[in-house]
Amino acid sequence: MRIISGKYGRRRFDVPTNIKARPTTDFARENLFNVLQNLLDFDGLKALDLFAGTGAISFELASRGCARVVSVENYPVQYNFINKVAAQLGAHEIRPIKGDVFRFVPSCREKFDFVFADPPYDLPQFASVAPLVLNSGILAPGALFVLEHSRKYDFSSLPGFDQQRTYGSVNFSFFINGETREQPDGE
Repeated sequence: MRIISGKYGRRRFDVPTNIKARPTTDFARENLFNVLQNLLDFDGLKALDLFAGTGAISFELASRGCARVVSVENYPVQYNFINKVAAQLGAHEIRPIKGDVFRFVPSCREKFDFVFADPPYDLPQFASVAPLVLNSGILAPGALFVLEHSRKYDFSSLPGFDQQRTYGSVNFSFFINGETREQPDGE
């Protein structure tokens, strides 16, 4: 796993061979963050990474200046890997949580400026992830939510849908909570 940019940028970590995750490809992640840097000012943001897997998105968010990144991962190998890398980096802004997303989201009382979800593509309740997040109350006013998915899904009819981006076989649907969101200076 490689952290692309920011204060932890260009660092590489060996992912355990027994990991039960399909990490977002470097190509897709790099393109996602190219889009996000034009939509968000990461400095001081509170972010949530659901189905965190290797934590690659969490580490990229922390590296780019997010003040708090909550990483929710259910599988012990991935959860332990996130903890290990966070400790090696001294990334105190990352808070790993070992738990089920479908239990965590409804019980969460915190609001986030950015939420990313990358559920396993073969998850039986995959289609319910976007409505779960959008209706949960965890999105701060103007927050951005990005869902990674395969091409077989179309979320454009859901409230707050803004755009879809495709990078190879990886698709990202973007949702905005509310009508107004503060833009970074110069836009």
